[in-house]
Amino acid sequence: MDAELTRLETQLEQLISQYSGLKGENRELRTRVGKLEAENHQLAAKVQLATEKLEALLAKLPEA
Repeated sequence: MDAELTRLETQLEQLISQYSGLKGENRELRTRVGKLEAENHQLAAKVQLATEKLEALLAKLPEA
């Protein structure tokens, strides 16, 4: 009985340790995703601006 309780206690400690590690990793990943989403938004805005400028330049070209 004592051996089983000791084994369960060890497993519980391992589970808690894994949970803590994964919780920290999840927090880091959420932060990274937020930064990447912000960067993606900025890049999309730059692409949109470049597209608009290119379309404006194309509109100024004489018809061939």
